[in-house]
This record gives sequence, C-alpha cells and structure tokens, in this order.
Amino acid sequence: MSTFTIFLVLIIFICFLLVVVIMVQNPKGGGLSSTFGGGGGQQLGGVKKTTDFLDKSTWTLAVVLLVLILASNIPIMNGVGTDSTFDQDAVENVVPNQTDTTTDGTDTE
Repeated sequence: MSTFTIFLVLIIFICFLLVVVIMVQNPKGGGLSSTFGGGGGQQLGGVKKTTDFLDKSTWTLAVVLLVLILASNIPIMNGVGTDSTFDQDAVENVVPNQTDTTTDGTDTE
C-alpha cells in the first residue's frame, strides 16, 4: 500500500467522523445536548459541556482534515508513494523544430 493510499484512507475516515459530529449537533441549541436530560437539574455532563465537546470535536477534526490533505501532497511532489508505472527518467525534453514563418520563399526586405 502506498503512502498516498494511507493518507486517502485517513482522509475518508476523518470526513466520516466530521459528518457524524456535525449531524449530531443542532443549530438551535438542541441536538445531542437536549437529548441527555433537557429538563433535569442533575445531568451527567451538562448541556454546556456536551455542546463544548461537540464544538471542539468539530474544529479539531476540521484541522486534522486540513493537515492530512496538505500532507498527502508531499508523496505526490516527491514522486514517492505512487503506484504509477510512469518512468520520469525515460522522458526526454524534446524541443519542437523551429519553422520559418515565411514559407513562400520571398524575401521581405
């Protein structure tokens, strides 16, 4: 398995976690925090702590996703970690022949 494939699997996993964390949240302050004891005085973690945890999880996963995306370009730029059969050493820099723009044979002077 190449380095890029490992990065790709990690990126997909982080995307899945990010979708789950975002879907659990409710933009109006409900969501998971209201599910765990919306009217009780004694709560396990508290509504505020649950909301803070989900907010921090979202930002952490977003930053990890950004870092993984940027880091996945390193093996591509170095040419390492790809399973490509393209041989860069065999490619020659070929310059096309320069052609004269005056093909009618007349002198323009």
